[in-house]
Amino acid sequence: MTYRTRVAAVFLLGFFLDLINMFIASVAFPAMGQALHATPASLAWVSNGYIAGLTLVIPFSALLARLLGPKRTILLSLFLFSAASTAAGLATSLDSLIAWRVVQGLGGGLLIPVGQALAWQQFRPHERARLSSAVMLVALLAPACSPAIGGLLVQTLGWRWIFFVTLPVAAVTFALAWLWLSAEKPEKAPSRLLHLPLLKDPLLRFSMLVYLCVPGMFIGVNVVGMFYLQSVAGLTPAETGMLMLPWSLASFVAITATGRYFNRTGPRPLIALGCLLQAAGILLLMNVGPETARALAVLAFALMGIGGSLCSSTAQSSAFLTIPHAEMPDASALWNLNRQLSFFMGALLLAELLSLTQGYLPPSSAWRWTFIFAAGVTLLPLLRVFHLNNPTILMQIRQEKP
Repeated sequence: MTYRTRVAAVFLLGFFLDLINMFIASVAFPAMGQALHATPASLAWVSNGYIAGLTLVIPFSALLARLLGPKRTILLSLFLFSAASTAAGLATSLDSLIAWRVVQGLGGGLLIPVGQALAWQQFRPHERARLSSAVMLVALLAPACSPAIGGLLVQTLGWRWIFFVTLPVAAVTFALAWLWLSAEKPEKAPSRLLHLPLLKDPLLRFSMLVYLCVPGMFIGVNVVGMFYLQSVAGLTPAETGMLMLPWSLASFVAITATGRYFNRTGPRPLIALGCLLQAAGILLLMNVGPETARALAVLAFALMGIGGSLCSSTAQSSAFLTIPHAEMPDASALWNLNRQLSFFMGALLLAELLSLTQGYLPPSSAWRWTFIFAAGVTLLPLLRVFHLNNPTILMQIRQEKP
C-alpha cells in the first residue's frame, strides 16, 4: 500500500466518524426528548452543538497543523473526540449532553480539514475527482448505516448507545494514524487563522455556496424530518433510520456518475440537475402521512439522495481545482468551515422556522411551509451555476493531465 493510499484511508475513516455523528443522533431525538423533557427546537442543539464545536475549531486547524505537525494534530483530535463521545453517552441532562457534543465537535473539527489537506496534497488536480468520489462514497456509507443502526440501538439498548457505538471506529483510526502517518517536522505557525483572499477563487466560492444551499438544507430536513416522520407520519425509529438506505443507494449512483463524467462535462449540468432533484424530493416528503404509502417516503429520500450527492460530489471535485499546492491547508480550512456552517445553519434555520410557524399556523401548515422553504433554498445555486465558465474549467482539468 502506497503512502498516499494510507493517508487517504486515515482521512476517510475520520470523515466516516464525523458523518456518523452528524446523522446518528437525529433518529434518537424523540427518545431523548422523552428522557430529558426537551422540545424539538432544544434537541436540535444536540446536533448543532456538535457542528458548533466543529465550526469553532476549524479556523485553528491549519495553524495547529503547522505548529504541531499533521500527525500529532490528528492524534490529538481523535483522543478528544473519543473522550467526549464517552462523556456524551453518560450525560444526565440536556445541557451537559450539548456541552459534551461541543467538545466532541472540537475534536472532529481538527481531524477533517487537516486530514483532507494532507490527502489532497498527495494527488494531482486531475486525480482529485476520483478521490472526491471515494470521499463521497464514505459520505453515503455513513448515512446509510448510522441511522438504521441508531434506530435499532434506540429501540433495544437506549439512546445513549448512539454515542458509545463510535468508539471502536475512533480507536482503529487512532491506531492507523499512529502507525501509518509520517511525523512531519512542524513549521513555524503563521499569524493568520483564515486566508480569506482564497475566496477570490470563483470555483472555491461557488462550491461553498452549493454546500450551504444543498447539503446544508438536507441536514436541516433530516433533523426536523425525523420528528415529522415519527410524530406525524407514524413511522418507528427503525423505519425512519432505514430511509437513509434508499438515500444512500441513490447517492451511490450520483457519486459514480460524478466520478465518471465530471472531467467530461464540468460542474454546470451536474449541479443544475442535482438542485432540481433534491428540491423535488423535499417537496414530496411533505406529503408523507399516516394515510400514504411508505413508498412515498422512500421515493422522497431517493430523490434527495441522488440530487444532493450530485451537488456535493461535484462541489467537492470543483473546489480545489485551481488552488496552489502550498495553499491547500488554508483552502481546506475554509472549505470545512463552510461545510460545518452549512450543516449548522441548515439544522438551526429549519428547526427555528418550524418552531416559529407552529406558533401562528396549524401544525400541518407549519410542516408544509418549512419544507417549501428548504426546497427554495436548495434551488438558489441555479442563479449562479450558468455563470460558470464551463469551457475554461474543462481546459484546466485537461491541462493538468500528464
